[in-house]
Amino acid sequence: MSLTRAGSTDSFPGKARESSAPAADAAVRWIIVALLFGATTVNYLDRAVLGVLKPMLDVDLGWTQIDYGWMVTAFQATYAFGYLLAGRWFDQTGVRVGLLIAVTAWSLAAGAHALAQTVVGFLIARSFLGLAEGGFFPAAVKAVAEWFPQRERAFATGLFNSGSNAGAIVGPAIVPLLAANWGWRGTFLLLGIIGFLWVGLWIRLYPSATPSVMSNSAAVPTAPTVSAQQGAVPWLDLVRHRQTWAYIIGTIASAPIWWFYIFWTPDFFSKRYGLNLSQSSLPLMCIFLVAGLGGIIGGWLSSFLLRWGWTLNAARKAAFLLCGLCAVPVFITPRAPNYIIAVILVALAAAAHCGYAANLYALATDTVPANAVASVVGIGGTAGAVAGMFFAQFISRILSLTHNNYMAPFAVAASSYLLGLACLHMLLPNLEAMRLGVDTARTSSSERSKVGTTPCLH
Repeated sequence: MSLTRAGSTDSFPGKARESSAPAADAAVRWIIVALLFGATTVNYLDRAVLGVLKPMLDVDLGWTQIDYGWMVTAFQATYAFGYLLAGRWFDQTGVRVGLLIAVTAWSLAAGAHALAQTVVGFLIARSFLGLAEGGFFPAAVKAVAEWFPQRERAFATGLFNSGSNAGAIVGPAIVPLLAANWGWRGTFLLLGIIGFLWVGLWIRLYPSATPSVMSNSAAVPTAPTVSAQQGAVPWLDLVRHRQTWAYIIGTIASAPIWWFYIFWTPDFFSKRYGLNLSQSSLPLMCIFLVAGLGGIIGGWLSSFLLRWGWTLNAARKAAFLLCGLCAVPVFITPRAPNYIIAVILVALAAAAHCGYAANLYALATDTVPANAVASVVGIGGTAGAVAGMFFAQFISRILSLTHNNYMAPFAVAASSYLLGLACLHMLLPNLEAMRLGVDTARTSSSERSKVGTTPCLH
């Protein structure tokens, strides 16, 4: 038995191990957030590059707005399908192996764009990219739910989700340079390679075992388990709950608007202000840089309010309300006298979206049991992608009929978030937690006292 300073019988090495465990676990958690941030960046870089290259491809391949609308729709259709299947798949197989497969698949699909010769070729490549990318966000939200306590989840989600803006920032910065030196085919190929570099980091750094869902006050995992061992919940059971529908409606209200900013903003600046590929790079970078900050601040805000004693219901909905109000001014963007004012308006709205999305993902982890989080996020993401399909067709036809007048799409973008919040509040006035027989025993008493419970919808 080794000596201690107080004459205790505890061994000194043992105490050292105990004191270092929380710090080690915290380090692992933030490494995982960094990995998820990187994957989000690659994910959005691969999907956003088509929008950045659109002015060049319009000239080279003779695309129309209708053609481009179908490409966006093809991506979103398969993205919706992949989102739906991946949610349940990740609940069954776990995050580590699932993301390894998903990122490998979408990197192959991203590089395959270089082989496309016609509109049909791009439709096929975009379809495979959407199918593979559909699994990412259910997996990322599930990872946050497994590794972070409730009060840190919105902030962690905002951090990794800001990778979507990093991808959108990096795209306009490097794509024109790559296209100038290697053409658009070489650009697609090189971006596909980046995904394989991330896969190597994921294999090396992500732990093979993950913790169980944490309580509201826990700083470290309470009991290590393998996430794949948790049983997935049937979809038919999930859609009987208000929590699932609240997440679905929140996603329908927000996801199509983000698709609009990603896929159509470069075209808006080209058509409205005559900016070419290189001239639009800085405005797009500014927009998505501000958007990334908005995601971090939006996630931080609700976490800050929770630390100051606000209820979960008040903290999350206050953040939703602020984000929804910040999106309203984007309505006047098409009337902006110059592109600088337009950039400011779109940047504010994009930041509002990212803050809204960070809290929406956190809402899923707040109200849905850990073994159903990825499935609910998958169902909601599918609904959002389907809504995005219809919105893409609406945009392409409105632009074709009005000779590229963007008033109607921006009007929808301005009002959608507040409408989504109103519907969410009607469904979950107190952010009641979902009760599932397979998970009720695992739900901590502190979480139940915070968010309450509610019966199924019938």
